[in-house]
Amino acid sequence: METKDIINITAQQTSAIYNWTFNSIQNVGLSDRYAHIVTSASLLITTFLVLYVIHFIISAIFNSVLTKIIKKTKTTWDDFLLKNKVLNKLSQLILVIIAQQIIPFIFVGFPNFTAGLNKFLSVIVIFAVYAFVNSLLKTVRDILRTSKAFVDKPLDSYLQVVQIFLIFIIGTLIVSIVTGNSPWSFLVSLGAASAILMLVFKDTILGFVASIQVSANDSVRVGDWIEMSKYGADGDVLEINLNNVKIQNFDKTIVTIPTYTLLSDAFKNYRGMQDSGGRRIKRSINIKISSIRYLTDAEIVELKKIALLAPYIAQREEEIQTYNQRTGVDESVLVNGRRMTNVGLFRAYINAYAKHNPDIHKGLTLMVRQLAPNEHGLPLELYMFTNGTQWAFFENTMSDVFDHLFAAIKYFHLEVFELPASDDLRHLLAETDFRSIGKDKDEQD
Repeated sequence: METKDIINITAQQTSAIYNWTFNSIQNVGLSDRYAHIVTSASLLITTFLVLYVIHFIISAIFNSVLTKIIKKTKTTWDDFLLKNKVLNKLSQLILVIIAQQIIPFIFVGFPNFTAGLNKFLSVIVIFAVYAFVNSLLKTVRDILRTSKAFVDKPLDSYLQVVQIFLIFIIGTLIVSIVTGNSPWSFLVSLGAASAILMLVFKDTILGFVASIQVSANDSVRVGDWIEMSKYGADGDVLEINLNNVKIQNFDKTIVTIPTYTLLSDAFKNYRGMQDSGGRRIKRSINIKISSIRYLTDAEIVELKKIALLAPYIAQREEEIQTYNQRTGVDESVLVNGRRMTNVGLFRAYINAYAKHNPDIHKGLTLMVRQLAPNEHGLPLELYMFTNGTQWAFFENTMSDVFDHLFAAIKYFHLEVFELPASDDLRHLLAETDFRSIGKDKDEQD
C-alpha cells in the first residue's frame, strides 16, 4: 500500500468522524452553522489533545531512550546531535507533518478557511524541515571541526553559504505555495530583479567570494595570528564566517572586520613565523663612535680571559701577524696593517654568545652587523631568532641577551650612545659656568 493511499484512507476516516460528530451535535437541536462551529471546535480540541499525547510519546522516546543511548556511547560525533538539538527538531517535524494531515479535515464544513489553512500548514512544514536540516548541518560542522584536516578551515563560511542556499529554496517554495504559482515563474521574476538583489546583498556576495578565495589560497586560518593596523586588529583569528572575521587582540578585545577586506586590504599573517619555530630579534645597540679605537696588547691579553672570545682572538692574531709579515708594513704606526678594534671584538663576542645561547635558534639566520652610522652613533644590529615563538619567551630571551650585552660592553672600552640626562646637563652647565668665571678672573688679573 502506497503512502498516498494511506493518506486517502485517513482522510475518509477523518471525514466520517467529522460527519458523525456533526450529526450528533445537530440532533441536539443546533442549526447547521452552529453545528459546524461546535463540531470543528470539539474536534480541534480533541486533535490538540491527541497531538500532545503523540508529542509526549515521541519526546519520551527521543529524550529518554535515544539520549541515554547516545550518552553511553564512546563516540563523540553523536554527542553533537544532542548539542544541536537534532532529535528535538526531528520530533517537531514529525508532529508538524501529522498535524498537517489531520487538522484540515477538522474544518471540512468551512471550505474557504480550509484552503488558507492548508497553505499555512505547508509553510509550517517547510520551516520545520529547514530547522531539522539546519541542525544536521551544524552537527556536520562540529564533527568536521574535530578532524585535524578541517580544524583551521572556515567551516562557518561554508555553513552560511549552504544556509543561504536553503533559505533561497524555502523562500521560493513559500512564495509558490502562497501565490499558487509555479516556482519557475518566481525564479524568472527573480532574475529580472537580480540587479536590485546584488545591490542589497553586496556585502554577502563579496563575503562569499572572499571566503572561497581565502580558503582556496589558504591565506588565513582559524587560529592564525594576523595584524591589520588599519582596523586595529592584532591577534588571533577566532572565527571566519560569510560576512565578517572575528579577531581577538592580545588585550582580549574583539575586533570584527568584513571578510572581503582580507582580499581588498593588506594584512600580515604570522603563521610562517609560528611554523618555523623561531621569532626574529632585530634590535640595535648604538655605539658611541668616539669610543671606538684600536686595542693595545695589554687590553687584548685581558680580553683573552673571556672564554667565548679566546678562540676568535687567537685565530685573529694569527691572521693579522701573517698579513703584516707578508706586506712588511711599519707596525709602529697603528693605522698600518691590520689591528683589532674594540668594536670588532665586541661584535665577535655577541656572535659567539648568541651561538652558545640555548634560547637562540641555530637553524635560522644568525648574524651581528653594522648599519650605517647616524646621529645616534654606530648601530650594531642583532639579527637572529629565538628558539620558540611564545610572546613571553621571546621577550624574556631578548631582554636577557641585551641585559648581558649592556653590562659586558664596558669590558671592551666602548660606550653606548645616549642623550644627556638632565643631571648630566646640569653638571655640564655648572662646569661651564665655573670655567667662565675662572677665565674672567684671569683676565682681570
